[in-house]
Amino acid sequence: MNWFETVLLIWIIIPFILFPILLKIRVPYGRHTKTGWGPMTDNHWSWFWMEVPALLLFPLLVILGPQEKDLLSWILVLLWIFHYFHRTLIFPFKIRTKGKKMPVFIMVSGIFFNLVNGFLNGYYLGFINGQSGSLFNVFAIAGIILFFTGYAINIRSDNKLIALRNEGNGYQIPRGWLFEYISCPNHFGEIIEWAGFALAARNLPALSFAIWTFCNLGPRASNHHEWYKEYFPAYPTGRKRVIPFVW
Repeated sequence: MNWFETVLLIWIIIPFILFPILLKIRVPYGRHTKTGWGPMTDNHWSWFWMEVPALLLFPLLVILGPQEKDLLSWILVLLWIFHYFHRTLIFPFKIRTKGKKMPVFIMVSGIFFNLVNGFLNGYYLGFINGQSGSLFNVFAIAGIILFFTGYAINIRSDNKLIALRNEGNGYQIPRGWLFEYISCPNHFGEIIEWAGFALAARNLPALSFAIWTFCNLGPRASNHHEWYKEYFPAYPTGRKRVIPFVW
């Protein structure tokens, strides 16, 4: 086992360890922000600095790497940029969180994750195996469709939540569409996105990203779900956390 495989294996194991921990700890950003986690920094710019390493590192490694890339690999680069352009340059400055702070610790953790994740995925395609396979196969097509389905769900859900905040009445119970089935369709959408990316890519770094996404956003959605029930006594009892009809 070479150094890359060793790092990748460790990286795949870590989220399974973190999953039960994150179910019990409400990580202090967004609606769960609180003091006691060290120095705080601006929420908008924290999101920007967290996401920008992923936006830049993955495509740069693929482009600069010596391995010959096929069409599907370049499509994966475009999907990655498509997601992270919005997440880095649009979402942070669209959310209505004026005056909110985020612990520097959370921002640094996000930067670290995106550096490692961007490196593993970019290095694999750029320096190890740039041949992801034919674009015209059932896995690639299904994965790309799944990616854009998840992206659409994520964006529509985020826009719904942002619109509620724009009404100026503080936190409210989201109504309609997937919100009738789960508390966090935005997280559900992002989980679907990276599952689709992994299906299209069919390599271990992409799979590790899908695993990390679920093990991070699943507990986050669970935290939100419990918060909704505490904050709103009349919160719909039939809603699941993040996967419709399941959890």
